[in-house]
Amino acid sequence: MPQRYALAAAALTLWACSTIAAADETKPSVARGRDIFMKVGCYHCHGTHGQGSGAGLKLAPDPLPTEAIAQFIRATTSTMPAYSEHILSDSQIADIAAYLGSIPAARSPDAIPALKSSSQHVKPQR
Repeated sequence: MPQRYALAAAALTLWACSTIAAADETKPSVARGRDIFMKVGCYHCHGTHGQGSGAGLKLAPDPLPTEAIAQFIRATTSTMPAYSEHILSDSQIADIAAYLGSIPAARSPDAIPALKSSSQHVKPQR
């Protein structure tokens, strides 16, 4: 009899752990978003931190809402290729949006002590 209870408790514990893990996989993930951003090649045009470049727009900080990002990715008419759900799922786009939303704004040069002190010693050129 005690073995039955132990077995039932173990089965219940395994079920609960798998349910929690499945729930975590459905929530947007910053880590997964960064991996997808790199794997799909978004960084080639938008930079590794979404800072933008000559080829791609600035995406972070303060990215568009997830729905707007998804709509643009699916139906863009720009030079950026459109990505169907077969290439990027809605949950992967949500992960990318989570990654972009996690990127902080760049610090002002005045807030960086090494830059602040070195700029005081630079003499203007004439």
